[in-house]
Amino acid sequence: MILDFDLTFYEIIMKIMLPLLITFIIAAFVGLERQNVGKAAGLSSHMLVAMGSAGIAIMQRLMFENQIELQSSGILIDPEGQRVIAQVITGIGFVGAGVIIKDQSQVVRGITTAATIWFTAMVGLILGSGYIMVGSILGIFVIVFILWRDLSRGFNPLHPKPRDKEIRANSEETH
Repeated sequence: MILDFDLTFYEIIMKIMLPLLITFIIAAFVGLERQNVGKAAGLSSHMLVAMGSAGIAIMQRLMFENQIELQSSGILIDPEGQRVIAQVITGIGFVGAGVIIKDQSQVVRGITTAATIWFTAMVGLILGSGYIMVGSILGIFVIVFILWRDLSRGFNPLHPKPRDKEIRANSEETH
């Protein structure tokens, strides 16, 4: 039985396409900034995490609506399927932990990247669950914060940061 073929065009746009589009835009910005700063998790990682989370939330939302419909027609349902989002939140913690390392000088690195991975997953869950206004406002706040932070540091988050080797090579060429 295919459960989502009976969606109307409006439902496809509002319940699937709009949340995915907004998630895509927010995650692309955050991932591009992390990539351009030279972090391990960049555009692809953030996009995959966010879009996967949004997809899970959309699926869970549609499952819930289907279960309500079944319940109203007298068919007993098992609400255990509504625990999917909790597993995403737990799993993202492991993904984030994978980018946090302690270097040889005992400095912990990767916490901001782990936080951005967690954020893109959560905004995907929020948008995918149908909370378009909450997810959009949250995304705008984080995009403005990243822009403000990076621009105040003298770095354009939309352009790649030159690597140390590139800087040394360019300075050697000019001498």
